[in-house]
Amino acid sequence: MFINKTADGRNNLCGQKLASLRKESGLSQRALADRLQLLGLDMDKNAVQRIEAGKRFVTDIELAGFARAFGKTADELLK
Repeated sequence: MFINKTADGRNNLCGQKLASLRKESGLSQRALADRLQLLGLDMDKNAVQRIEAGKRFVTDIELAGFARAFGKTADELLK
């Protein structure tokens, strides 16, 4: 049976990278959510927290939004 989780049980590949980029940028989770909303992505602080913690899946639309917010490519966020 296939399980949609990483080897360490996380629900996404990019959460840890997003947390790192957010901290390097000096943004709070709320500030990142606000930035994403300005880019047209409906995201709140709790969703950002759950993504960073690996408890929430990330859609391709959300991944593209995070990439725009940080000036990165989606591929860079997945590595």
